[in-house]
Amino acid sequence: MVLAGGVLVGAVNIYLAASLLPTAVADIGGGRLYAWNMTVFLTAQVVATMLVSRTLARRGNIGSYLIGFGVFAVGSVVCAVSPTMPVLLVGRGAQGLGAGLLTGLGLALIYSALPRQLWLRGSALISAMFGLGNFVGPTLGGLFAQFGSWRPAFVVLAVVSGVMAAFVPRALPSSGRAAAGAVPVPLGSLMPVIGSAGAVSVAGILSNEVMMAVFIALALALVIAFVVTEKRSRVRVLPRPTYQAGSALRWVYLTIVFLAAGVAVETFLPLFGQRLGGLPPVAAGFFGAALSLGWSLSQVASSSARRQRTVRRLRVAGPGLLAAGFAVLALLQRSDAPLPLVIAWLPVLLLAGTGIGVAMPHLSVAAMSSTSNKEEGEKAAAAVATVLTMSTAFGAAVAGLLVNLGGPSTLTSARYLLLGFTAVSALGVLTALRANHLTGLSEVRRGTGTETEVRQTVGDSR
Repeated sequence: MVLAGGVLVGAVNIYLAASLLPTAVADIGGGRLYAWNMTVFLTAQVVATMLVSRTLARRGNIGSYLIGFGVFAVGSVVCAVSPTMPVLLVGRGAQGLGAGLLTGLGLALIYSALPRQLWLRGSALISAMFGLGNFVGPTLGGLFAQFGSWRPAFVVLAVVSGVMAAFVPRALPSSGRAAAGAVPVPLGSLMPVIGSAGAVSVAGILSNEVMMAVFIALALALVIAFVVTEKRSRVRVLPRPTYQAGSALRWVYLTIVFLAAGVAVETFLPLFGQRLGGLPPVAAGFFGAALSLGWSLSQVASSSARRQRTVRRLRVAGPGLLAAGFAVLALLQRSDAPLPLVIAWLPVLLLAGTGIGVAMPHLSVAAMSSTSNKEEGEKAAAAVATVLTMSTAFGAAVAGLLVNLGGPSTLTSARYLLLGFTAVSALGVLTALRANHLTGLSEVRRGTGTETEVRQTVGDSR
């Protein structure tokens, strides 16, 4: 409950806040800073996930979780009492720090606090929380916004965080603390990530196509700078095997990127449902949550898979299903679409969400299993959260960019968005195939090495 709950409060908060912001702006003003609410939150979340290893080393399991819930609760209270938009942005930043830390801790403690046979179930549960949060967040946010009560919503988040924190000392195993300087802050990697997330977020809200291209290029350059810094530095965010030749880990992370980025599509689905399908806002909101619902429900069946051949097929099938769902949905877009055609969107969205659900837990376990070194294994698990949050930030900006490019026509925007993410998701098929290939080679090498050792031992005995 603690591991999943920490992830859930952050996931719910993203879409809860998005639903409440129009009401908040009408109350305290600051409409020109509207887009920065998501930018500040996501950037702070990315930064916090990169500090998980250091926090665990200094504060241990229990202390780290109490810090995460505490920072998130404080940020929620600041949001609830904000008299102006700048103060609200401070609260959103604190929420992002707490949510990022809780997300990273959830994945890291699956590795260190659960036995290996429960890694897949734990990863499936954590992954399902992202989908469940995307479903519950808009529902709760819309309910509070309906009555113009945006401040109590943030109070509820603070109370829930406090309740979850009360379970931490009893639920989690204690762990020792390392020396204060044992895990240095990866400043060289942090700065390019912050700059890149900010550049992509700015690109997503610009209307000038030339400036969009400039900021996207800047973001890509900063990503390259991040990779170069990581390779050369002794203090890394991603584990060492990510940069080793022949390692499958980099391809596992890239597959997660292409899967998680696709979730950004659901931000615009309520808009398309209203303008193209003529749906009322409440019904259109459920269409937006269908992708996440498919993601959450598919975890149950996927987490039961154990055979390596099945697991590898699911890793490839995931991005394939997501790409196919987006492609079919693009073909179903029509101006003034009849109701039966709009209803047909639902099974297609559920199918696309299933693609994320069947693959994501197996990709998380693949990252955790990439090394036998405990320290690097914890870092690999925590890095899944970093990759997820970065993918969410980049995906949201790219989605905004594609929608703006298709404007002012809603139909063209819908097709640009869906076909664009069809291509993005299809790249995940290629990276998953590459990860499977390298994983197979690694297993063959390990098997050959074991067989050689046995033969040598038998020979020595003789």
